[in-house]
Amino acid sequence: MCRPQQGPDPSLVYRPDVDPEAAKDKGSFRNYTSGPLLDRVFATYKLMHTQQTVDFVRKKHTQFGGFSYKKMTVLEAVAMLDGLVDESDPDVDFPNSFHAFQTAEGIRKAHPDKDWFHLVGLLHDLGKVLVLAGEPQWAVVGDTFPVGCRPQASVVFCDSTFQDNPDLQDPRYSTEFGMYQPHCGLENVLMSWGHDEYMYQMMKFNKFSLPPEAFYMIRFHSFYPWHTGGDYRQLCSEQDLAMLPWVQEFNKFDLYTKCPDLPDVDELRPYYQGLIDKYCPGVLSW
Repeated sequence: MCRPQQGPDPSLVYRPDVDPEAAKDKGSFRNYTSGPLLDRVFATYKLMHTQQTVDFVRKKHTQFGGFSYKKMTVLEAVAMLDGLVDESDPDVDFPNSFHAFQTAEGIRKAHPDKDWFHLVGLLHDLGKVLVLAGEPQWAVVGDTFPVGCRPQASVVFCDSTFQDNPDLQDPRYSTEFGMYQPHCGLENVLMSWGHDEYMYQMMKFNKFSLPPEAFYMIRFHSFYPWHTGGDYRQLCSEQDLAMLPWVQEFNKFDLYTKCPDLPDVDELRPYYQGLIDKYCPGVLSW
């Protein structure tokens, strides 16, 4: 089947604020500073940083907030991710669903007593079904950041991609705090629109019975300027700072569980179906 061409997922290609020395297998993952995809990645971030405004994000919340796109189970959504092979992940050439199971299995090995955490590994990228709903890559993938205030230094390509964003010409949104109050809490911050925010809102809408840590991991796993860059602390509440280590712990498994040893999905499916039945059963609204 011929799939439409998608741009690469910038979050999987270029992330200058991550030290490649931290990779478990140095050199086997993406180059963070060069490579043939860099121009396309820069172009994707340029579109994202130009068009992700307060108004745009609010419109997307309205557009998708009714969750009327599709009715399906979690495992049906996992299977849908296979439509994103190659185009959204230059690191690997196997279906995206395998990354979901690899991440989940990595967490399961390290945290055998936290079954909800295993499920987060399976769920974390399911918001990328937005691409299959026709959304452009720059509104689905890549690092996230708060809109409504001046971007901070560790946002990818911060110095070279925001000059055409109209919010930065608006005095309401162009200062360090913008439309926010100090330590207002990330729950009161409007994040750039993408698969993290969509999935977080979808989980709330469908009343997933997961702990708060799980919701933080899903909503902020692409918020690299916060959990890795050390920025935006001035917006954080005490609860946000308490949750930060959980997001950082999840990130270890998201980045570095890719390997050519593919999991036996048929063998794993009953275990994860059990977790789905426990925390988010049945046909869900997407």
